[in-house]
Amino acid sequence: MATFDVTVRGAGVFGLSVAFCCAKRGAKVRVIDPNGVAAGASGGVVGALAPHAPDKWNSKKQFQFDSLHEAESFWQLVQKTADAETGYARTGRLQPLLDERAVHLAHDRAASAQDLWGDGYTWKVIEAAGDWVPQSPTGLLIQDTLTARIHPRAATQALAKAVVALGGQIASEGPDEGKVVLATGVSGLQQMSEQLAKPVGNGVKGQAAVLDFDACDRPQLFADGLHIVPHWNGTVAIGSTSERLYEHTDVDAQLDDVIARAKSLFPVLADASVIKRWAGSRPRAKSRAPMLGAYGDVYVANGGFKIGFGMAPRVGEAMAALVLDGVDEIPDAFRVEASL
Repeated sequence: MATFDVTVRGAGVFGLSVAFCCAKRGAKVRVIDPNGVAAGASGGVVGALAPHAPDKWNSKKQFQFDSLHEAESFWQLVQKTADAETGYARTGRLQPLLDERAVHLAHDRAASAQDLWGDGYTWKVIEAAGDWVPQSPTGLLIQDTLTARIHPRAATQALAKAVVALGGQIASEGPDEGKVVLATGVSGLQQMSEQLAKPVGNGVKGQAAVLDFDACDRPQLFADGLHIVPHWNGTVAIGSTSERLYEHTDVDAQLDDVIARAKSLFPVLADASVIKRWAGSRPRAKSRAPMLGAYGDVYVANGGFKIGFGMAPRVGEAMAALVLDGVDEIPDAFRVEASL
């Protein structure tokens, strides 16, 4: 007789979110990862939980919106269960509007956000004011109140503690028992690609930095592809690169370019010192969307790529419903088959 109802392989944010949601339902769960908790992409530093633009709506955008909406209660429960900080806060985001066409589009999206996001969140055009803003040629910004932040490593470690607090186990090795969920990130995508003799997904290198600058409760800033994320501990994270081709996952000169661009685009950070540099490989499924659901006699939760933490609350609940109850709430575009 199996000791555990569910075995999750992979102690990143997807694997641990699935384990946490299964444990909440009363299942006995073991998470196995030979590299430990948050050893891969989930040990990053940026933690921007940003929504899709409120237009051209589809089931994928709705799934992500639901996850961002549920995030506050999800991470509060994780924090309470683990008695550990996650760094979560819904602080909003500011983005520059570069020309009149962008201003017109932003106003259109403000109207559609009322329909798509409901009364709880806004997307609106405001005037740029103060020093904590991106530079804007039009003097105008997009402000949304749905965007949130998380501290990736702290949140992943808190998830692991919450799983243990609910009677689960975190181990470096062990046999498969009960239902098996593969949340093995880049290595899992590579293994599936080799098994099927065709590309299913790959790793994409990202590099980011942490600055010594206290902007704790200020909104995130976003411009020219860069996220500027203030964290609760008196730091600001900036990033990141998105490198499809790379020879190693170490920090290199491309991060110096990111830091220089950030300080140029956001002069308020010009004198802030760099206190941490990070690089790692993030799992990108072939479809670019998360890869979720049944795969043969196991289950897969992979492909979080840049939105893994934003999707984690809904991914955890949807996978737990599928694994434990046979209830399938996964959009077709997120199914494993979409990347095969």
